[in-house]
Amino acid sequence: IINAVVLLILLSALADPDQYHFSSSELGGDFEFMDDANMCIAIAISLLMILICAMATYGAYKQRAAWIVPFFCYQIFDFALNTLVAVTVLVYPNSIQEYIRQLPPNFPYRDDIMSVNPTCLVLIILLFISIILTFKGYLISCVWNCYRYINGRNSSDVLVYVTSNDTTVGVKSFD
Repeated sequence: IINAVVLLILLSALADPDQYHFSSSELGGDFEFMDDANMCIAIAISLLMILICAMATYGAYKQRAAWIVPFFCYQIFDFALNTLVAVTVLVYPNSIQEYIRQLPPNFPYRDDIMSVNPTCLVLIILLFISIILTFKGYLISCVWNCYRYINGRNSSDVLVYVTSNDTTVGVKSFD
């Protein structure tokens, strides 16, 4: 749903570029915030995310594990990128202050953030990233458990052997 909202915003910005155009003075730099090429790339990524999420939903609904795999791979990739951000914050703690200095002067709460002790700011950001990583790990676990459940449900767990007049049932576990 979020990707659909983002797609609608991007398409409306593409349809009426003047509404979402920021001048260089408003951004505090000499770069374009969103040109047509970046807009098309953002739209393509948004469409791809909608497709991957729809595939995962369809796979869970129709009990088809293979349809869940692309979403699971996306989650792993996203988790890895967020982990790299956390490592970067740990290894280069001064990069946060430098990033904040590069923000436009009219950015909300910029001066308040700059006044915070750099060590405290790094700890706050690491705590925030840790909470996000924990939540993302939980979601990865949920998708993996769904995948395993569907795979286990679709495999034959019960083998029946018939001998003369008696029926012997053997249960085979795949865990």
